[in-house]
Parts: sequence; C-alpha cells; structure tokens
Amino acid sequence: MFDTMTMTKLIGGLCSTFLVFLLGAWLAEEIYHGGGHGDGEQAYVIEVAGAEVADAEVVEEVPFSVVFASASATDGEALWRGCRSCHALESGNHGTGPALYGIVNRPVQFYGDFNYSGALAEVVDVWTPEHLNSFLENPRGYAPGTAMSYNGMRSVEDRANLIAYLATIGGQ
Repeated sequence: MFDTMTMTKLIGGLCSTFLVFLLGAWLAEEIYHGGGHGDGEQAYVIEVAGAEVADAEVVEEVPFSVVFASASATDGEALWRGCRSCHALESGNHGTGPALYGIVNRPVQFYGDFNYSGALAEVVDVWTPEHLNSFLENPRGYAPGTAMSYNGMRSVEDRANLIAYLATIGGQ
C-alpha cells in the first residue's frame, strides 16, 4: 500500500503546502506592513490648537516630606516583610544586613560588630527619613559600591510607610 514513491509524494506535498503558506505570509506582510508607507515626511500637517499641551505629560512629583507626613506605620509593617529576610529589628541582631532597630535618625555605621561596606559612610552620616527615602529608592544608585543587593522600592508612598514603621521601632 505504501511504497517509497507514495511516501515521497506525501512528504513532497506537505513540504510544498508549507512553502505556499510561508510565501503567502511573507506576501501578506509586505502588502499590509511593508511598501515603505509612512517612512517619509507628511505632505501636509493640520495644526491643532493645544496639541502640544495634550502630548506633553505633566508629572507633578510630591515632595517626600509631604508624603512622609501622611505615612502609615501600619502599612509600613506589611512592607517590612520584604526586608526581614536580610535585616532584623532587634538591637545588635544582624542578618545579612545590619539590625534596623532605631535606624531613623541614627548614625550610618552604628554597630561596631557589623562589617559595613563603607560606601554608605561616604554618602551620608545620619539616616534621616530623607536619606532613607533616597537609599530605598535605588540603593546602588544612591551609594555606589554598597553591598546591599536590593533593587529598590519604586513607590514613594511605600517608602514613606516603611520609614514611618521603622521610626516606631526603637525611635529616638
């Protein structure tokens, strides 16, 4: 029933069908998306009043001090879960990173028994809420050479809430 010639015809038919579909897809792509349309300058432009204002995206950045004034320590406690894999809140109890007990308004290299990277001391002396905000946003960008491998917290509200929570733990 199936001899060599029948098998050759069957495989040749499948290959040619596949080739026709590939050529059809290429042709359709050229017709709909190719052909050089839209590559040149427009023949005429219709001016619309106020178009520049609509195109420009206005982003108002709220100062950190305003966001921090309304920060929630309760919400910050939930955010702390991401930090506790490397840090502890008990004084002198270090993990991969130093203990964060009383970190707000504390000197940067506070614990003598922890091996700090040294990059932070070059940038700042005291962990004020503003310095913590900048550091938590982008640790490696704020203090190049820091050993902290965290990528950063993008939301200013989340950073403010976390700092408000840390301020309640052993705060001065």
